[in-house]
Amino acid sequence: MSIARKDEARLLAKDELELVEKTHHPAIAELSDKELAETKKLLRERRDRAGDIAKRQRREMRGKAGRAQGAKPASDNLGTKEKSAALGQALKRLNSETARRQSRSGREATQAGMKKALEMKSASASAKRPASKTADKGMAKNESGKRATKVNPGKVGSVSAAGKKSQAKRDG
Repeated sequence: MSIARKDEARLLAKDELELVEKTHHPAIAELSDKELAETKKLLRERRDRAGDIAKRQRREMRGKAGRAQGAKPASDNLGTKEKSAALGQALKRLNSETARRQSRSGREATQAGMKKALEMKSASASAKRPASKTADKGMAKNESGKRATKVNPGKVGSVSAAGKKSQAKRDG
């Protein structure tokens, strides 16, 4: 489920919110490939840190942690989990934009290669034909090793028909 921008603003710190805002539609298209990679790296670090904090808070709530990180043990980790989810969705948007750009550059490279191949083909001379007008003998026919049938094709089915008739006389 996606998280609304209003909820992102509530969940995230100011610097994190600036990073996430770069991943939304009009701004993500304006990022260069280098900026995209840098933003992805920063978001991944922030998401991992939020996930680690959520795990620690969950341990504190169960009483498994040795000592609490704050003044008192955590009683809820819902906000941290939502923060991690919001950062994860921003990272997902960045990954899909990276994949889209790679796909587009791959298509462009393929099209350029195809155009180059077409130009090379049209620039080359057509296939040379033989100078003489006489044809070669061509392929020779291979004779079959099977013998030709000596039975008249019209008589072939009459044997099975006669068998059917005699069986019908015996049965009935």
